[in-house]
Amino acid sequence: MLSQPIQSKFTISDGREVIIETGKLARQADGAVTVRQGNCIILATVVANKEAKEGQSFFPLTVDYQEKFASAGRIPGSFFKREARLNDYEVLTSRLIDRALRPLFPDDYYCDVQVLVTLVSSDAEVMPDALACLAASAALAVSDIPVQEIISEVRVARVEGKFIVNPFRSELAKADMDFIIAATDKNIMMVEGEAKECAEEDLIKAIELAHDAIKVQVKAQEELRKLKGVTAKREYKKPAHDEVLREKVNAFVNPKIYEIAKSGSAKHERSDKFEQVGEDLMVYLKAQYNIAEGESLPDNVKKFAKHYYHDAQYYVVRDMILNDKVRLDGRGLEDVRPLSMEIDVLPSPHGAALFTRGETQSLTTVTLGTPLDSLLIESAAKSEYSKFLLHYNFPPFSTGEVKMIRGVGRREVGHGNLALRSLRQMMPGGEYPYTVRIVSDILESNGSSSMATVCAGSLALMDAGVPVPKHVSGVAMGLISKGDQFAVLTDILGDEDHLGDMDFKVTGTRDGICGVQMDIKVDGLSMDVMRKALLQARNGRLHIIDAMYATIPAARADVKPHAPRMVKLFIDKEFIGAVIGPGGKIIQEIQRETGATINLEEKNEMGEVSIFSTSKDGVDKAVAWIKGIVAVPEVGDVYEAKVKSIMPYGAFVEFMPGKQGLLHISEVSWKRLETLEGVLNEGDTVKVKLTGTDPKTGKFKLSRKILLPKPEGQQRQD
Repeated sequence: MLSQPIQSKFTISDGREVIIETGKLARQADGAVTVRQGNCIILATVVANKEAKEGQSFFPLTVDYQEKFASAGRIPGSFFKREARLNDYEVLTSRLIDRALRPLFPDDYYCDVQVLVTLVSSDAEVMPDALACLAASAALAVSDIPVQEIISEVRVARVEGKFIVNPFRSELAKADMDFIIAATDKNIMMVEGEAKECAEEDLIKAIELAHDAIKVQVKAQEELRKLKGVTAKREYKKPAHDEVLREKVNAFVNPKIYEIAKSGSAKHERSDKFEQVGEDLMVYLKAQYNIAEGESLPDNVKKFAKHYYHDAQYYVVRDMILNDKVRLDGRGLEDVRPLSMEIDVLPSPHGAALFTRGETQSLTTVTLGTPLDSLLIESAAKSEYSKFLLHYNFPPFSTGEVKMIRGVGRREVGHGNLALRSLRQMMPGGEYPYTVRIVSDILESNGSSSMATVCAGSLALMDAGVPVPKHVSGVAMGLISKGDQFAVLTDILGDEDHLGDMDFKVTGTRDGICGVQMDIKVDGLSMDVMRKALLQARNGRLHIIDAMYATIPAARADVKPHAPRMVKLFIDKEFIGAVIGPGGKIIQEIQRETGATINLEEKNEMGEVSIFSTSKDGVDKAVAWIKGIVAVPEVGDVYEAKVKSIMPYGAFVEFMPGKQGLLHISEVSWKRLETLEGVLNEGDTVKVKLTGTDPKTGKFKLSRKILLPKPEGQQRQD
């Protein structure tokens, strides 16, 4: 017999009701819930293995968010007509959930955990990504999987000056701030979003408002867990430890780690020195355990020793930074690494920039395309085209590693999206005719290649002649705290990213923030510390942006000579058919004769014509041709006409593109002509004047003789 479902409800500030339900669907999962707002229903399930795999030394968490097209009454547009691999939007939503959930699990929990979140019913106005993490957390809350806290996630947008929690899709389209925030009832866990140059204090307000809303959602989950009767979490086998061995390892390595960390060495030099200490540690332990020459340490001793050595690196380096205010590479806490920037570094791309900051380097290109190159972005709720694309590539050689390349990973999608949403704030509006694709290839990496992508992308856009009004720069920040001590680090290294308590990236112009990605790993981070971090990030961002303006102060006035040219025309709706012609005959002829690509579509009761060519002459010729088609002939105007055919009674001439008229034999010359033979031939160009139209047929009446000198004794016509 089916059990009755259990529900918990809460309302968002404007009275919209959200229902969390468990006990009805997916009952064999360790935890399963549905979250509903309006017609939007999300199913979240979670399952965890009872035991960790033998030798497992990390936490294997898998989070997948997927939207079923049936949820919106649609069939997928792919060849197979079924949902396939996750698209970028689903990957980004999965990352939002993953980054918020991962810190909830104990550090020594190594069992496989799989979280699956599925949109099963779509609402055109409700954004499901703002509810997905709530669903995932609620599924964990009603399970016995040993998470330490309950969390939730909300979106906060500012629309016409007003902050709104989980706005409708139509409201979000008008927002100038859009942030997703995850938190427990006590602490902020994650922030990600974009803004049109917002102030740091505006971001703080959005975070505080989000936290108030999240506390209500956490309470609703606690109520659901209580109604379900979950009172305890499952026990799990904790990894064994050897504290005596830990003391031996710390005594041997701590001074050596401190010496290397304080030396201010480069990444690979520092890595080699740390590796040598690890080898020396094994020799030292052999002596401590009286291991004979040629024999090895027991496997468990080697395993524990490596683990304790890595722990020692973490704590010794953190203490050095906190106490000595010195970084691994010798910098002060607020110093940005040396900068090097070049534009126009490649001859063939339409725009290119090389940005180097310390040991991080991005080679970024910009390609200009037609509207036909725009990207179709499909989700369950909608399909739309994007004319601004950014792709980020992170090859293994950038970190000196050998790895198989198996397509784009989630990290690359996430880093590329942060750069895209930051640069998008400065892109020209819908009237800009080009599709723009940015590609960032990371050639070296030691800390925040995504921020290098933002800077290189901004430089490359200006180099390509894309009319962006301001530069956008970005900087990655870190935080190390211990008790009342804390240190905010500007422009963090890869090693500092690993050992820090907060990793956050801030992008923006001189006038405000354009993008943020923040992951907080420590409890009890105060808003005052966050304010200091954001202010320090602004200083670092402005230092980088000054160097960018010194490299190229403004976008080029025009695209490069080898870049495609594009002109956009707007014509009356009634002329669309005339430009296309029967069966596309006219538009195909224009493209064939000029070498231009022409895209014509109806928008807002007008015809929008985009003309694209690598040749300026081709664009100009196509523009003149189309203008001729849509132009209205006026009586009294003079035209250069081309003779199309000769008849006994006159010649048919094309005096405007697509417009022909009869030049009667009596209007060719003041002299009476019996035939046009020897006077006009097909293909000849002849100057004519439009004298009127036939009132019955509407055909154009043309005259050549009216433009010729009048012979003596003849009356001239007007």
